[in-house]
Amino acid sequence: MKNFIQAGEVLDHTPAAAVVSGAVVVIGARIGIPVADIPAGVTGALRVKGVAELAKLGTDVVAQGDLLYWDAGNSRLTKTAGANVLAGYAARAAGNGVTTVWLHLNA
Repeated sequence: MKNFIQAGEVLDHTPAAAVVSGAVVVIGARIGIPVADIPAGVTGALRVKGVAELAKLGTDVVAQGDLLYWDAGNSRLTKTAGANVLAGYAARAAGNGVTTVWLHLNA
């Protein structure tokens, strides 16, 4: 296909402030995770597809397939939409008291 650009699993991003590998970066109405540390003002790679293990609200009971939202104020995923950014869905269940969950990014 002559207008194909890329697979879209990783996108270029130039952050205003430095970001570290593994941190969540909100890009508009979605999230990305830096593949490596990205200094401020430098273009780097954000993974926007795939599965990553991220912090979640410990009291949320998450079933596989539940939609998850990024709570930037608390740096964790939650099942509560509110003003939070849709991050994707749970790739695996995570119960009450569990503080991480596998997230299928932007799916």
